[in-house]
Parts: sequence; C-alpha cells; structure tokens
Amino acid sequence: MTKVTKDILKELYPARPPEVKKYDFGLMLVIGGGDFYTGSPALVSLAGFRAGVDMVRLIAPKRAADIIASFTPVLAAFPLEGTHLTLNNLAALIAMTEGAKDVSHGKVSVVIGGGLGRSEETQNAIVEYLSNVNIPVVIDADAIHAVAKKPDVLKGKPFLITPNTYELQLLGARDLRQLEDEERIKEVMSAAANLGTTILAKAKTDIISNGTDVLLNETGSSYLSIGGAGDTTAGIAGALLARGISPLQAAAGAAYINGRAGELAAKKFGESLIATDIIDSIPDAIR
Repeated sequence: MTKVTKDILKELYPARPPEVKKYDFGLMLVIGGGDFYTGSPALVSLAGFRAGVDMVRLIAPKRAADIIASFTPVLAAFPLEGTHLTLNNLAALIAMTEGAKDVSHGKVSVVIGGGLGRSEETQNAIVEYLSNVNIPVVIDADAIHAVAKKPDVLKGKPFLITPNTYELQLLGARDLRQLEDEERIKEVMSAAANLGTTILAKAKTDIISNGTDVLLNETGSSYLSIGGAGDTTAGIAGALLARGISPLQAAAGAAYINGRAGELAAKKFGESLIATDIIDSIPDAIR
C-alpha cells in the first residue's frame, strides 16, 4: 500500500524529446452524451487535452454532438445516428476505434459512459462495444451501470473503472462509508480482483487497486462534490492511458491531478466552483 505523491508527475510527464509528431502523446476517444446530458463528454474531452493528450475525438448521438461542437473549436465531435446510443451504432463505433488505433499507431484510449443514459438499448450497446475492443478504456458513469449487469466483459482487458461509493456497490462491494479505513482498502482490492480489472474508487481518500497492488490518494477538496468532477477525473485518466501509462498508474495520476486541480480551484472559487474551474487548474496541478 503506497500513498500517491507529487513524485508521480515525474513518471507521468518525463521531459519531451526535441522532435515529436501528432499522436506521439496519444489519441483519446470519448463516447458519451444523449438526450439530456451534453456537457459530460465535453468536460471529459477538455480535461483530457489539459492532461496532455495530443488529440481527442468525441463521439455522441447527433443532438449532443451538434451542441458540443459549438462549445469550442478545440473539440471535434462526430455525430451518431439517433437520439441515444443503440446497437445500430456499434459498427460505426468499432470502425472509429480501429481507425484511431491505426492513425495513432496504438497510442489510443477510450473514455465511455458520461451522459449516455441507462435505457436498456444503450446499456446493451455499451456492453457489446466493450466486448469487441481490447484497448485501454476508462469506464465511467452510465457505463458502470452497464458492466455491473455483465461484469465478465471486464476480465483480461486493460480497462479502468472509476466508481463513486454508490457505483462501487453496484459492482458487488460493500458501502465504503460504513467501513473503517483498512476494511475499505480490502474491499476495493477484493472487488478489483474479483472483476479482473483496475478500480479507482473515488472518495475522500481515493483507493486505487488492480487486485494486487493498492495506492491511496489524498489530494482533493470537499468542494469537489459538484457535478462534473468525475468527468474531469475520467478525462485525465483517459489522457494518461493514451500516452501509454498503465491503468494502475493512470488511475493514480488522475486521482492526484484532479484532486490537486480541485484544491487549487477551490482556493479561488470556494462555493462558486464549477467543473471547468478544475480543468483550468490542471496546468498548475501538473507543474
């Protein structure tokens, strides 16, 4: 069991070589958005850029993609047919994933879940997509609900799942709020081992485990209870995965950076903190 410190930044962000090209530091796909939530995948994408990924391609149902494309010229949003993700979109998703792998020479990751919704059609599409890919994927928000119903999809793949306390219970763990510190650690470690994946359990002290190793992160602020703080964590993790970092280290790095950025933003904004303030503070958090 190890505590995450600022030293992790040296491992995540070594000095760049003098000559690089686009995609050397990764391509991140973000699959999210639906009828109601359009901001979530945008926050994921912007956090990914600030965390150092070279390129983000955002994939969302048409209404969400059109809205997101108007936010900023930084975001490239690909519209899927329909109002929400279904199995009809599966071929397009897989084709875009394979294309991303090719153009980035394997320096690719996916973040899936934010704002997709929990209709049966969408949940089935999420599971089918994950069954068909074997690249680093951050599974967040609505995608956690999907894999909780079919957890075998996680085993043996380089996935990272980012549950809050409630979502961790959906995955078969006990309520961490009812446990002492040592029991919390054992519970997350056991859940990761049983699921065959890496877990970043978000809490006051974040617990990260792949079933064998355990890391603890203590950066953060009580102001990070706001909507969107989980999206920024997922985006940072996705960026690190795309840069070639392992799921365990990417989870630890994302927890540290998001928590530190939240601390910096909270000092400035306090009760007025919003998720984009966290994103704007990422550059200072990784210095």
